[in-house]
Amino acid sequence: MAKKKNNSAVSLITLVDQKAKAAEQYRTIRSNIQFSSVDRELKSIVVTSSGPSEGKSTTSANLAIVFANGGKKVLLVDADLRKPTLALTFKIPNPDGLSTLLGDREATCEKYAIETAIPNLAILPSGPKPPNPSELLDSKRMTEVLKQMNDYYDLVIFDMPPVVTVTDAQILAAKTDGTLLVVRERKTSKQGILKAHELLKIANANILGVIYNGAKSQSSSSYYYYG
Repeated sequence: MAKKKNNSAVSLITLVDQKAKAAEQYRTIRSNIQFSSVDRELKSIVVTSSGPSEGKSTTSANLAIVFANGGKKVLLVDADLRKPTLALTFKIPNPDGLSTLLGDREATCEKYAIETAIPNLAILPSGPKPPNPSELLDSKRMTEVLKQMNDYYDLVIFDMPPVVTVTDAQILAAKTDGTLLVVRERKTSKQGILKAHELLKIANANILGVIYNGAKSQSSSSYYYYG
């Protein structure tokens, strides 16, 4: 029997080396997102991909850091209730989190959000894995929680599972202000991109753009944003 793969931490290049080319590219993506929403305030963003291992969690974490560095009060939510990674990445405990909050009707998001050493950045980990992630995210309670988050934070970023694999990203894309689709060179197929786009359109998602990562530029991975 094959061994079960453990979820692994993602790279926080924007924290480790702020002068790195990739860190600068994340800041450029931040600026482009802000420019794309001059007529509408973005309070909540979904980050997803067509399939696994395409960089959505890396993108979510690093964007959260650069937005927090820019002065916004940011909540980064691990809404991948199936294969969460953000608790491991930020080295925070995960006994409670989003799934706990959704099951605790008296609680507010601040109860389970964890403040980080990064100014302006809080993390809401996934919490215990529930048997019904899609139903939880599609509940009235999730709509209530999202309103709480939008009221308390300047920006909420949701790290979601791949949109082609499960319906979770579609569900939250329909509830939030914008969606980013992450693709990876030599990993994402054209069919996968088209399917992801189709599913997000069905959900009436506001697709902000595509983040293309994995392109080799000398010795560094490159990140590009397409509106």
